[in-house]
Amino acid sequence: MRNILASNRRHLLAAAASAALLAMSPMALAQDAWPNKPVKIVVPFAPGGTTDILARAMAPELTKAFGQPFVVDNRGGAGGNVGADIVAKSPADGYTLLMGTVGTHGINKALYAKLPYEPQKDFAPITLVAGVPNVMVMNADKARALNINSVADFVKYARANPGKLNMASSGNGTSIHLAGELFKSMTGIFMTHIPYRGSGPALLDMVGGNMDVMFDNLPSSMPHIKSGKLKAFAVTSGQRSTALPDIPTVEEAGKLKGFEASSWFGLLAPAGTPPDIVNRIQQEVAKSLNTQAIKEKLQAQGAIPGGMSPQEFTRFIDAEHKKWAAVVKASGAKVD
Repeated sequence: MRNILASNRRHLLAAAASAALLAMSPMALAQDAWPNKPVKIVVPFAPGGTTDILARAMAPELTKAFGQPFVVDNRGGAGGNVGADIVAKSPADGYTLLMGTVGTHGINKALYAKLPYEPQKDFAPITLVAGVPNVMVMNADKARALNINSVADFVKYARANPGKLNMASSGNGTSIHLAGELFKSMTGIFMTHIPYRGSGPALLDMVGGNMDVMFDNLPSSMPHIKSGKLKAFAVTSGQRSTALPDIPTVEEAGKLKGFEASSWFGLLAPAGTPPDIVNRIQQEVAKSLNTQAIKEKLQAQGAIPGGMSPQEFTRFIDAEHKKWAAVVKASGAKVD
């Protein structure tokens, strides 16, 4: 009888344990184990641009912190919308992240007639990685041939030769595109806009002499400025960049009061991603951005390290929507 009671007790305990395990949601179990496989960081542009540079700077730091590979996956197209949409529709389990930009989460909602995702509802903001100014660059050989040495020279030539200059961008709706549109509207000049699938391929054509001017993110243009292949005329931020202290702002150089069109880049996850996963990623990114090595690496390229909390980043994105909606309206830019 005692053996039967003991056996029954064991069965009851086993059943209770099984019931407890069944009661735990798959998401809760996944949270406890996260990450137990590689994590993908989707870059919504081609390799070689600033979004890609920053993602590849963060990936090894997160790999070290979590013990699982963080792999960059470039998915360019439609001004960042293709990659952003992939992440928006991915499982909210912490294994697919987006290196979002001012374009995907600040500009595109106002610029595109229809987006396949909702920037504020379909994502869980994690943290701002970095903010960077854009820089107005021209192919150095063309600048010399046309005797263009400044913003004033450029505007004078463009007014006298409407449509003869081509303006490259990393895609419709990116900050690079919109900075150029703002410049066009404030100076009254016309340039033909040529969108690419990211800064990388656009810069190849800039350096090769197939494109004339670009309002590129500073980090991706910096090596070509230093090599002398591109001539920097001005930065698009409100203040000069510490990475190029001798280069004026567009406002200074072109006497364009109020001109400012800087870029930012940050990590986001699909909406519904468990808050503890979001917080863990934010903490490790902030820790990495605070190391001297990463600070120096970003600042040398003109990037200002971020590290905002998820709540701060959410408020920041909300404010960016309002700001860029006004800029898009003023510039008249629109993409169907």
